Amino acid sequence: MTAHDAVAGSPAPQGKPRKAAFAAWIGSALEYYDFFIFGSAAALVFPKVFFSGSDTASATLQSLATFGVAYAARPIGAVILGHIGDRLGRRKIMVSTLILMGLATFLIGCLPTYDQVGGLAPALLITLRVLQGLSAAGEQASANSMTLEHAPADRRGYFTSFTLNGTQAGQILATLVFIPVAAMPEHQLLTWGWRIPFLASAVVAVAGWVIRRKLEETPVFEQAAANNTVAKLPLAVLLRDHWAEVLRVMCAALIATVSTIFTVWALSYATSDNVGLEKSVMLWVSVSANGAALLSLPLWAKLSDRIGRKPVFLVGSVGSAVMIPVYLWAISTASYPLIFLTGILTLGIVYSAANGIWPSLYGEKFTTAVRLSGMAIGTQIGFAIAGFAVTFAAEIAGPDGANWKGVAIFTAVLCAISSLSVLSGRETHKIPTEDLGLKPGRTAAPAREAATV
Repeated sequence: MTAHDAVAGSPAPQGKPRKAAFAAWIGSALEYYDFFIFGSAAALVFPKVFFSGSDTASATLQSLATFGVAYAARPIGAVILGHIGDRLGRRKIMVSTLILMGLATFLIGCLPTYDQVGGLAPALLITLRVLQGLSAAGEQASANSMTLEHAPADRRGYFTSFTLNGTQAGQILATLVFIPVAAMPEHQLLTWGWRIPFLASAVVAVAGWVIRRKLEETPVFEQAAANNTVAKLPLAVLLRDHWAEVLRVMCAALIATVSTIFTVWALSYATSDNVGLEKSVMLWVSVSANGAALLSLPLWAKLSDRIGRKPVFLVGSVGSAVMIPVYLWAISTASYPLIFLTGILTLGIVYSAANGIWPSLYGEKFTTAVRLSGMAIGTQIGFAIAGFAVTFAAEIAGPDGANWKGVAIFTAVLCAISSLSVLSGRETHKIPTEDLGLKPGRTAAPAREAATV
């Protein structure tokens, strides 16, 4: 059914949830492969490649800051891409963001080093990292909106979880690629070895375009277009009618700090002279934890379709506040069995409760007219803070990087803020898709006037 076939006031036609979920999964896996190889490189390689003019501690801090730069760019990308996605459709954003990410990542692999061009090298690195951030800002929001709007109302949690499942798969792929690279002799690693994972993203861009170019637009968006209820200025409608939900999503999205601390700061801490753990072993911890997440994410999501989004998210956010100190303590003991066990429990099981259901939890707070903008802006501001949490953690840890307890407390505080923001909102898992984002007691029929502002 096309937009011209829809009849005003009629129910939206049935979507294609499996096709949408697969496109979201494979696209997110490919795109976040690009995004996460930067994190591994920032922790293990870039301090010596792009910041070798500084002392070791300063180079590490500057390198970790480049990881956060992408998160700073994401709110800007959210405003731009959210507007386009709510005006022109979700599909266009899903295709263009993947190509942008692949191109930026490929070019990172072509960059000259600090020893070759001096300060120009980190400047170029930051520029391309910004482009990665702009792309990521639209990727998850468009993929989540696409899967949510294609899914049956009683299985929205399950189908939208495949976006995050793809993200975890991308992180596994990125880490697996980086394990043999990190094991190379240092001279080879720092001269050409680190470039291999980045140059491989040329394949990512082509594969993503092939997979997503034939994806159909969502039924509810097509109906909105046919009924003339597509927002002309989505941002204006969002800030006028949904500002409280944007704030809730922004605060809830701070839960992503758990992922960035686990993936980047903890890796840097574990492999520092302070602890001295093997790079390759710690990368395997990440692979194992994300492998467990692949299994637990859809299970948590299915549970949220039965009992609600809020209780499942709170298990993840409160549990993460408890488990992050345990994981960092395990690293401080240098006990590999403890690190693997606590790492899998922290990221693979507990954090996945929140991570697997936020696409449905956040998306259900907004109407079709502003859903992509609302999710993109709310999440990306929260994610920007989470991205720079790595830099804050490096400062908290001190010059010798040993204060893991301070980092654990900092992460737990952000988890608490996330928990409180979700507690303050209403439960949405039983609301019909066409009525999502409306005030209690209202239906989708009056949405025309609000959407066309």
